[in-house]
Amino acid sequence: MTGPAAGANTTDATDGSARLRHRAPVTKPRRVVLLLDVSGSMDPYADALLRFAHAAAHGPAARTPTEVFTIGTRLTRVTREMAHRDPDTALAAVAAAVPDRSGGTRLGEMLRAFLDGWGQRSCARGAVVVVLSDGWERADPALLADQMGRLHRLAHRVVWANPRKAQPGYAPLAAGMAAALPHVDAFVEGHSLAALEQLAAVVRGVASDA
Repeated sequence: MTGPAAGANTTDATDGSARLRHRAPVTKPRRVVLLLDVSGSMDPYADALLRFAHAAAHGPAARTPTEVFTIGTRLTRVTREMAHRDPDTALAAVAAAVPDRSGGTRLGEMLRAFLDGWGQRSCARGAVVVVLSDGWERADPALLADQMGRLHRLAHRVVWANPRKAQPGYAPLAAGMAAALPHVDAFVEGHSLAALEQLAAVVRGVASDA
């Protein structure tokens, strides 16, 4: 015989009277997936964004399952490297594991590789996916649009942090960024400590939203 479902009301009559007990449903934080652009155009921001990813894995919200990938001309999962508690050790491990840092940008192809290899394996399904990129795309932006559509249908929320968004007069006119935006739930800055703290607050709020 099966017991009551989690969160159900039950009665306890061991003392001859019926007492109503309520067990609150257990909420499980949503997985967070970080996709970090390590191409040459992101060099001025790469270390800060990698430290942000490390803090996301080890900070106050560390109970939230977090996966970290780098994207450029190839896709590299660096979740294990980010597991080092010391941030300098973690970043050194990531540097050793990522051969395409400061190279080109193929966002559409890398996103397709992520979705084909990891997206259907519960990594992105129902997750909060954060893309940290300036949106420069050297390949066909139509491919990026298609893959962002796939990601948006699979994930709970898609957040895009662009460090160039804070520049005076910025408009998301680059072909890659323009192609991605229709499939983004939140478009935020990522150029400074304050901006990354705001991004962390956004991610924490969405990840705890059951």
